[in-house]
Amino acid sequence: MRSWPSSRRIASASTRRSERAVKAQPPRSPMAARKRRAAFLFLAPAVLFFTVYVLWPIGQSIVLSFYEWDGLAPKVFVGLANYRELLDDDTFYKALKNNVIWLALFLLAPPIGLALALFLNQQMRGMRLAKSLFFMPFVLSGVVIGMVFNWFYEPTAGLLALMVGHAMPVLGDEDTVTFGIIAAALWPQTAYCMILYLTGLTAVSPELIEAARIEGAKGFTLLRRVILPQLRPATFIAIVVTVIGALRSFDLISVMSDGGPYGSSTVLAFFMYEQAIKYYRQGYGAAIAVVLMLIMLIYIAYFLTRMIRQEREGGR
Repeated sequence: MRSWPSSRRIASASTRRSERAVKAQPPRSPMAARKRRAAFLFLAPAVLFFTVYVLWPIGQSIVLSFYEWDGLAPKVFVGLANYRELLDDDTFYKALKNNVIWLALFLLAPPIGLALALFLNQQMRGMRLAKSLFFMPFVLSGVVIGMVFNWFYEPTAGLLALMVGHAMPVLGDEDTVTFGIIAAALWPQTAYCMILYLTGLTAVSPELIEAARIEGAKGFTLLRRVILPQLRPATFIAIVVTVIGALRSFDLISVMSDGGPYGSSTVLAFFMYEQAIKYYRQGYGAAIAVVLMLIMLIYIAYFLTRMIRQEREGGR
């Protein structure tokens, strides 16, 4: 009768095979060691700066969120009191709701940017001038864009009032102020996404497009089946940057409404600024910052996981 090998014998055989495989590997050459050492040296400054300017402040903010501190007097440890107060604060939920509105509407920027990039990628006369005009909002600062749209929304003599024929206090109405600011923010964000897609379109394989056309693909089918898969890295960057921009929106709100009227246009980043800088509540502001960072991490982790999975499936 045949006897089956025991688990110890199987493990021993597996170990011997692993040892033989390690011994079979060729020794590392001096050139490979130098390349590895050069790679570490090139990465070292970036890792150092990332640790000092990103990881260290994040750690300090998390620690500070457990203290009550006005920036001058000694810190007082309060545990989770700042987080409990945040959960009972109506302004926090109003800011969170506005952030969700920002996020939903701000995600219009990638598809609009893609449409503009496809249009500007055509070989037509005067297209360089058109590209320059569409690039313009990308190089303007948030303060300048806020001032431009303040003039545009001016209730009595603004361009919007002249277009509709009557006064429209967009920034003075609690129901419209957030949407008015988001419309202003979409202007430069769309230009940014358009630049990403224009760069991505230069890497699209013309041979694949020609082959697809020979097979009968055209119009939206050609875009969806051939062009968009090749623009996946640009789409990933556009979405991640847009999500982060929506969650850390601050400058336009500060310039156009200062969080008003009656706090109706505030978001988490502006709420954090008010508590930490205006009201000298550094610990409470740090707690808001930690919550905002966790929300960002959820989105970034989701998109990173999805991209890695798609790359692995594409590599098979």
